[in-house]
Amino acid sequence: MKKAIEEIRKFNEERDWDQFHSPENLAKSISIEAGELLECFQWSNEFDFDHVCEELADVMNYCLVLCDKLDVDPETIVLDKLEKTKLKYPVEKCKGRSDKYDKLGE
Repeated sequence: MKKAIEEIRKFNEERDWDQFHSPENLAKSISIEAGELLECFQWSNEFDFDHVCEELADVMNYCLVLCDKLDVDPETIVLDKLEKTKLKYPVEKCKGRSDKYDKLGE
């Protein structure tokens, strides 16, 4: 992801957009772009693959900018969270189930 972050940083610097990239604004932008991604699936199970990829890229772009702004490594935080999630959702209790972790004992 380092190359992607470097390219995004360069893109934003060339346009002097960093001034708009507060953590709060970036979090808002992630939510807005996630809504646009969700819109691709709004009325049917059919979707435009290329459009979905573009909207997904927008979400990821803002996530990477926020990681860069907060000086966190995206891979590290994703893997750390995965380890926590593994503890909440042990295979023997949740395999094949979509229940929330607090309902797995039922």
